[in-house]
Amino acid sequence: MEDEILAVDAVDVPQPRPQSLVLAFFGNHVLDHGEGDLGVYSGSIIDVLGRVGTGEQAVRSTLTRMVNRGLLRRQREGRKMFFGLTPHANGILRDGGQRIWRDGAVNEDWDGTWTLLGFSLPESWQRQRHDLRSRLTWSGFGALYSGLWIAPGRVDVRGIVSELGLDAHVKVFHARADDFTDVGLMIRESWDLEALAARYVAFDKRWTSADLAAADPVAIRLRLVAEWLRIIRTDPRLPVRHLPEEWPARQAQETFRRIAEQTAGPAGRMAEEVLETTPLRSASTGTA
Repeated sequence: MEDEILAVDAVDVPQPRPQSLVLAFFGNHVLDHGEGDLGVYSGSIIDVLGRVGTGEQAVRSTLTRMVNRGLLRRQREGRKMFFGLTPHANGILRDGGQRIWRDGAVNEDWDGTWTLLGFSLPESWQRQRHDLRSRLTWSGFGALYSGLWIAPGRVDVRGIVSELGLDAHVKVFHARADDFTDVGLMIRESWDLEALAARYVAFDKRWTSADLAAADPVAIRLRLVAEWLRIIRTDPRLPVRHLPEEWPARQAQETFRRIAEQTAGPAGRMAEEVLETTPLRSASTGTA
């Protein structure tokens, strides 16, 4: 079915992880829809993700893992299981929504400030080091040196550091670069601009070639948002004045927003027809 979704060359298009698709599904069709907490029947989720090539067993396993990780909660209604968002997942989706719909991929209003984060962890703390680096990357940081990371603007990382239990091992500063510092060179050394630009170019090429007229709007929008979020979650929103001319993020963002606007209405109407939902009263246990 996936070859019917987009009439584009998909050789270099990685299939989004099932968890990313599930989160994109809830962000599109559950978050901010209806009153209170809304649960979606597992069969509806399986149906929608099947439209983008994710098999039933993969969806069921993903839903169970997401419950165990505190991202989803479930409620049985007769023989059916319904899944809804936890407060933690709600926060993740709202953060992603901020990145997608409000912050955008082009930073034209940078005020010249940087956030510097230094850390020193015991050699044996490999998991903590990996978790910290992953969270810093998501928050827009690049590695200036091995234990010194930097991000444009004033970034509040207190929640990240405290959640990982690393308060005693991390120091954070806000500063401005001296005139002696070549900011453009620093950016090129701290972030892989070629790889980031290539992802934007590939995204724009795929989606400007997409045959939207013959496609399933729910599937199109699900894949569109999941792919776009995968790109911008690794984009630190570097100041455009220090990036190469004709930075491709602008064109890719225009393409994303155009298709997102085109598919919003049709996808929403189709979702109302095919999704079975119920209000969630409380967390419960069971199987997908």
